[in-house]
Amino acid sequence: MAVYFFYGDEDFNIELELQKLSSKLNPDFKAMNYQEFDNPEYSVLVNALRTPPMMFGDMLIVINSEEYFLSNKNVFNDSELEDIDDALKNNPESLNVVFVVKLPRDENKKLDSRRKLYKILSKYNTKEFPTFKTYKVADISNWIINQAKTKDITLNQDAISLLIEQIGNNLREFNAELDKLKLIAYPQKTVTKKMVEDICISNQDLFNFTELIMRGNKDSALLEFKKLLDKKHPLELLSAIQTMLRKWIILKISSNKSSMELSKIVGMHEFVVKQTLEKLKNTSASELVRLKQNLFDVEFKIKSAEAIDIISEVECAIIR
Repeated sequence: MAVYFFYGDEDFNIELELQKLSSKLNPDFKAMNYQEFDNPEYSVLVNALRTPPMMFGDMLIVINSEEYFLSNKNVFNDSELEDIDDALKNNPESLNVVFVVKLPRDENKKLDSRRKLYKILSKYNTKEFPTFKTYKVADISNWIINQAKTKDITLNQDAISLLIEQIGNNLREFNAELDKLKLIAYPQKTVTKKMVEDICISNQDLFNFTELIMRGNKDSALLEFKKLLDKKHPLELLSAIQTMLRKWIILKISSNKSSMELSKIVGMHEFVVKQTLEKLKNTSASELVRLKQNLFDVEFKIKSAEAIDIISEVECAIIR
């Protein structure tokens, strides 16, 4: 039996850790020996903690516990907490339990260590998963190297540097790009800077595209959009642009802050923050908001299956 307590605002690292635990389950009985609960009430939680595996091998129970810690009031009374503590101490030997608290990203929220439930869980295998600071390039680089190893590839240092410059500290996006880079590199196992340039959209690519739209240069914007489609599916492209616009809007409305502070807020390298602010000096926040809303509308239309021709829908949104 093992009890784990994972928390932090880097949800992707938490998910990777859960995948490692899940991979140890007997694959023949995994469907029955894996359960996940979202903030279960007292009776359901205690029953789950005392549940023996359905078949051979260990059982894994994941308890998503955000409400237990982020609620303004204590979810459990003292008597219920005693029962939970007792269940954890005496649950079946082959039962593994993971309490998970995914904190909102970039909000600097912390768990209240004074809560009795925190004190109970912290006696076990406790690990915090914080978001990497954008200025800690070495830490991000090491994560990329290790994650690449799990995919049986390696990256040249200049390729890693370019990835970090373009993506910042978004581990989920790094992982997605590594999957693509593995395919591009095949049958070789070393990823080069040129490969990163070929498949990853840079801030400059996105800036060129959005700048053309805001200038009213629709024809050139459509041509730029077609170039971007060589690297991304339309929905991936819209998602990347939406994420970028959100960061740009924050930069514009918070431009009185230092580049270091802004870097922490938007998850971009400090050097990229300075470059972006310079490029956006003649663009108003209201223009960015309007463009974001237009692209959000077409993205919603595509995802809700209202769009017959996805590319045409995006092109129409650009022209509008």
